[in-house]
Order: sequence, then structure tokens, then C-alpha cells
Amino acid sequence: MYERFYNLIGKPFQLSPDPAFFYGSRGHKRAAAYLEYGVEQGEGFIVITGEVGAGKTTLVRNLFRSLPLNRVVAAQIVSTQLDANDMLGAVCSAFGLGTEGGKAERLFRLEKHLQACQRAGKRCLLVVDEAQNLSPATLEELRMLSNFQSDSGSLLQSFLVGQPEFRDMFQGDAMRQLRQRVIATCHLGPLNADETREYIEHRLRKVGWEQDPSFTDAAFDALHRYSEGVPRRINTVCDRLLLMASLEERHEIDADGVQEVVDELDQDFGVREQIPAPDALQPPTDDPPAPTPPASSQPADDATHTAAQLERFASYTTAVSRRILKNLRQRH
Repeated sequence: MYERFYNLIGKPFQLSPDPAFFYGSRGHKRAAAYLEYGVEQGEGFIVITGEVGAGKTTLVRNLFRSLPLNRVVAAQIVSTQLDANDMLGAVCSAFGLGTEGGKAERLFRLEKHLQACQRAGKRCLLVVDEAQNLSPATLEELRMLSNFQSDSGSLLQSFLVGQPEFRDMFQGDAMRQLRQRVIATCHLGPLNADETREYIEHRLRKVGWEQDPSFTDAAFDALHRYSEGVPRRINTVCDRLLLMASLEERHEIDADGVQEVVDELDQDFGVREQIPAPDALQPPTDDPPAPTPPASSQPADDATHTAAQLERFASYTTAVSRRILKNLRQRH
């Protein structure tokens, strides 16, 4: 809707990860360098951690986009509510292999596939998302897959992508053998105030933005304080902000407009989201934050999750309708 009003060629703040919109902050560039080093080694595990919405998946996809397609076979596992027995089947399925038969048969099938890829001059990469949900036994199953070797080296390299609690879990005694296989690690922290502004402008320029709408300095400051520098939160509020501004035919966005959208999000999602005072956020440091206790890994009920999604969509459309009616009343 707002794309047409502002003459944009696409949605700049979509929530789904898209490497085309990758923004290289200081932290992301450093993490990317670690990942590139790890990939060059061609073996072992690479561990990537960060808060929800920090850009972990986008970072990995951007890395894969830079790799030659004719030399890499990449597979991804996004559902990690799996026990050790199910993980092997998930890996086979991710590489397009059959999952029938017992464990020995599936291991044989997977090893043959990895060997065939190596003979063809291709490397096999496995990405396991939401790694903090994996049990020690499941992680051990993944470690065992790294034992697939040939005379020229390892047949499989794995990326473990998870939230900060995975680092705490990773330090446990049960993970000692897995830690010895890790060749690169990186943690993605939040964007600072300058990076938040650059991130917003970067995504807007990707879709043809020409300073319409313009943002005041105070608006950028408010967006950083509200989002705390987390990219996904920035995307959520900016998408709603552009919608609100277009419905009210605004060509400048200020701090009051940001607060208005934050209040609207508060109504829609039922949680109090206040923009903190400027001194409430500490500047980021090079030191990673202290690990947090592991989160619960109980699987969510599918029906409840679907109902929650429908409720959020209904709230969103209600907000849009409210804005349109308000705009029409002002005109008449």
C-alpha cells in the first residue's frame, strides 16, 4: 500500500530474511569474516549466536550467496524440536534423500551422497537453525556425522545457529567433544544508534527511496531506542510507520509519529512498548553479553500458534481500517 504512495519498488521492511537487504554493520562484518574463514577450512562446526531477530539467518544466507553454486550443496534444518533418532532422518531429508529404513541404512545412504558430491567437486554444508532447542543427545548425533571422512578431508561441514542461551548450553561438560570440532564462532549483538539509522536508510535505498518520506534526527533516535538496535524489531515498527504515514499523507516522519506507531503496536499486541529514555540503552561493547539460562524447548501447540497468527493479522487489518476511516473523516 505505502509502496505506491512513496514510489518504492518493493517492501523495504519485510520480516522474512532476505540476503539482498543484507546490511554490514561492524558486528555483522566481523561475524561474516569469521564465517568465511570457517568455510575456507572446509570441516568441523561453525557456531553463530544472537538475539531473536539479530540477523543470524540473513548472515548465513548472504554467505551462501557469495559461494559458487556449482561447488556447494547446502541444506538447512529449521525445525529443531527433534530427538536424536529423528535428526538423522531430518538431515537425509534436507539433502533430498529418502528417510526409509533403519539408522544404518540411512547413514549408508547419507555417506554415499556426501562421497558422490565430493567426487563431483562439491562441498556439502548443513545449516541447523534454532540450535538452542537441540538436546545434548541430538547434538551428539550431529557430531557423529562429522566423522564422515575421505582421504582428502571431511565430507560435511555444519553451521549451528542459535539464540544466546545456546552458548551457555555449549559450555556444558556434555558438549566437550563437540567443542573440539568447532573451528569458528561469532555472536551478533544489536546495532548502535548510527548503525540503526544506516540500516533503515540502506533498506529504503534498496527499493528506490529518494528521501520521501524524510526522517528527522529525533525519529531515528526514537526508532533506535524502541527497537534496541534489533533488526527485526526495526523492520516491524518501520513497516507500520510507513503505512501510517502514507495513510495520513505525511512526507516527513518525526519522533511523535514513531511514538504514535509504538502506541498502536501496544494496542494490537497487548504489551506495553514504551520508548525508553536515551540513557536507558548502554552503548554496545566488544564483549559478548553474559549467557542467559536455557529457554524451554517444549514444542508449541500448532493450533494455538495458528490462532495467535490469525489474531495478529486481524489486529493489523483493524488498525489499517481505523487509519483509513480517520483519514476519510479528516477529508470530509
